[in-house]
Amino acid sequence: MNRGAFYLDRQNKKWMGVCAGIARKTGWDVTFVRIALVVVTLAGAFPWTLIGYLAAGLIAKPRPVYLSEEDAAPVRFGRTSTAEMTGSMRDIDRRLAEVETYVTTNNSSLAREIEALR
Repeated sequence: MNRGAFYLDRQNKKWMGVCAGIARKTGWDVTFVRIALVVVTLAGAFPWTLIGYLAAGLIAKPRPVYLSEEDAAPVRFGRTSTAEMTGSMRDIDRRLAEVETYVTTNNSSLAREIEALR
């Protein structure tokens, strides 16, 4: 199960956030990832699991704060119909026209305040 790029999960971390990041990436429970790491380390891979853990903790980037659960998954672009695009563009055009009207309208009270400051 791919959940986007690998990031350190500093919010659910115990030490550096590597196990929590692996759990988020694979979709597994973080407790199982931590137990598996300890079991593999005790089963004879001691120096390599520690080296790998430290390397991942130092090289990987922390998960951005703005990245929500939905944003962590890869973005899938579907086909958009012409009607949907037309409706979206009409909405954007309407909003842009409102901004333009607000900016270009003669605001007499604001103009008086500016003149009073001069």
